[in-house]
Amino acid sequence: MTAAPTSLPAQRRFGLRFGDALLYGITGLFGVGVIALVVAIAYKLVTGAELAYSKFGLGFITGTVWNPVTNEFGALNFIWGTLMTSFFALLLAGPLAIAIALFLTELAPRWLRTPIGTLVELLAAIPSVVLGLWGILILIPLLNKHIEPWLHKHLGFIPLFGEPNGSGFGYMAAILVLTIMTVPIVASVSRELFQSVPDDLEEGALALGSTRWEMIRGVIIPYTRPGIVAAVILGLGRALGEAIAVTQVIGGASSFSWNLFSTGDTIASRIASQYQGIPSNLGRSSLVYLAVILLVIAIVVNIGAQLIVRRFEVQRGGS
Repeated sequence: MTAAPTSLPAQRRFGLRFGDALLYGITGLFGVGVIALVVAIAYKLVTGAELAYSKFGLGFITGTVWNPVTNEFGALNFIWGTLMTSFFALLLAGPLAIAIALFLTELAPRWLRTPIGTLVELLAAIPSVVLGLWGILILIPLLNKHIEPWLHKHLGFIPLFGEPNGSGFGYMAAILVLTIMTVPIVASVSRELFQSVPDDLEEGALALGSTRWEMIRGVIIPYTRPGIVAAVILGLGRALGEAIAVTQVIGGASSFSWNLFSTGDTIASRIASQYQGIPSNLGRSSLVYLAVILLVIAIVVNIGAQLIVRRFEVQRGGS
C-alpha cells in the first residue's frame, strides 16, 4: 500500500498563502498604477488645454492657421502631417521589417543571423537626435540633388511626387527617418514571433512537398499574423510620437499638401519645437490641445489594433 500524502506543515502553508497574497497585491498594485498614470496624464492634458478649447472648441481640429502673433491656432495641418508621415513610414517599414525577420529566421545561414540581427537591433539604440543630424547631413542633400528630382521626373503625374521645394527638407525626409526608426522595432518583434513557430509545423509542411516560400506563406505567416499586426501597430506608435528627429528634417511649415516633397510639420514636432518659446498662455494651451489630439489618435490606433488582433485570433481558432 502506498502511504497517504502528508499535509504540509502549518508554517509552510502560511508562508505559501502569504507569498501568493503578496504576489497578487504587488502585481495588482502595478496594474492599477498603470491605469492611474494614464488617467493622470489625460487629466493633466485636458485641464491644460481648457483655455484653447474654450476659445476654439472643436473648430481647433479643422483650423489651418497657426499664428502665435495674432493668437490664431488650428491643428488640421499638423494632424495631416502626423498621419501622412506615419502612414508612409509604416508602408515602407512594415514589409521591409517583416522581410528582414523572415530572412534572419528562415533563409540566412546560421553564421550570418547573429551579426545581422545585432546590427538591425542596434538601429533602435541610436538616439533620435543623432538620426536627425544624419538626416540633415546625408539624407537631405541626397534627396535634394538626386532622389526627389528623379521621382518627380518619372512619377510627377502623381500628386504625391510634385515639384521639389529645392531644399530637401519636407515630408519625404521625415518619412525616411521614421522608416529607419520603425524597422528595428517591427523586425525584432517579428523575428521573435517567427522563432516561436513550432518546428513540427514547418518540417511537416516541407515533408508534404511545400517549397520554402509555400511553407512561409501557409504556415509561418498565418500562425504569427496576430503578433505581426501588433508589431506593426507598435511601430506605428513609435512613428506617431517621434518629435526630435522629425523636427530636424521636416521643415517646420504649417501647410497642407499631398506633395511628399513639401515642407510641413507634425503634432509631436510642433509641440517639441515651440512649447518653450511660445509667448502667450493661449498658444501654450493650444500646444497642449495638440497633445490631447495626439493622445486620442494613439488610443484609437491601439483599440483598432486590439480589435484586429482578436479577429485574427478568432479566425485562427475557428480554422
